[in-house]
Amino acid sequence: MGIFSRFSDIVNSNLNAILDKAEDPEKMVRLMIQEMEDTLVEVRSAAARSIADRKELGRKVSGLEREADDWAEKAELAVTRGRDDLAKAALGEKTRVESHAEGMRAQLRAVEEGLSKLNDDIARLEAKLADAKAKQRAMITRHNTASRQLAMRSKIHNTKIDDALLRFEQYERKLDDVEGRVEAYDLGAREKTLHDEFVSLESEDRVELELKQLKEKMAQRAGGDRNTG
Repeated sequence: MGIFSRFSDIVNSNLNAILDKAEDPEKMVRLMIQEMEDTLVEVRSAAARSIADRKELGRKVSGLEREADDWAEKAELAVTRGRDDLAKAALGEKTRVESHAEGMRAQLRAVEEGLSKLNDDIARLEAKLADAKAKQRAMITRHNTASRQLAMRSKIHNTKIDDALLRFEQYERKLDDVEGRVEAYDLGAREKTLHDEFVSLESEDRVELELKQLKEKMAQRAGGDRNTG
C-alpha cells in the first residue's frame, strides 16, 4: 500500500467504528498509533522534499527572469546600433527563456498546492493521532481500574473469609444456647425454699463461669483467625 493511500485510509477512518469491531481494542489502538506515527514521519519527509523542490524551482524561475531581462536589454542595444538582425535574435531568445520560465512557474504552483494539501493532511493526521492516544490512555485507566476491582472482589470472595464468618456464626449459636439455658431457669418458677435459693446460686455461678470460659475461648479463636488471615 502506498504512503498516500494508507494515509488517506487513516485520516478518513472513524476510530470508534474500528475499535467497536476489533476483538482486542487495546491492541488495535496501539497498532493504529504506530501506523499513524510512521505515516506522519513519511508525510513530513515528503513535505520536506516538496519544500526543497519549491526553493529550487523558485531559484530557477528567478534566474530565467533575469536571463529574459538580459535578452531584452540586448535587443534594445542592437536596435540602437541598427542591428535589427541581432535584435530579432535576442527577442527570440527572450521568448524562449520566458516560455521556459512559465513552465517552471507552473511546476512551482503545483508544488505549492501540494504543500498546502500536505499541510492540511498533516494537521488532520495529528488530530487523529491525538484522538487515538487519548483513547489509549482511557483504555489503560479502565484496565487498571478493572484489575484493581477484580483483585478486591477476589479477596472479598476468598474462602478463608467465608470460613471465618461461618465459624463466627457457630460461636454465636453456641452463645445463644448458653444464654438460653440461663433464661430457661426462670421458666416455670415456683416459690423457692432456702435450699432452692442456694442451689440456684450455685447453678448460676456454674453457668456464668461456663459462659465466661466460652467467651474467652471464642475471643482466643477470633484473635488466632485474625493473625493467620
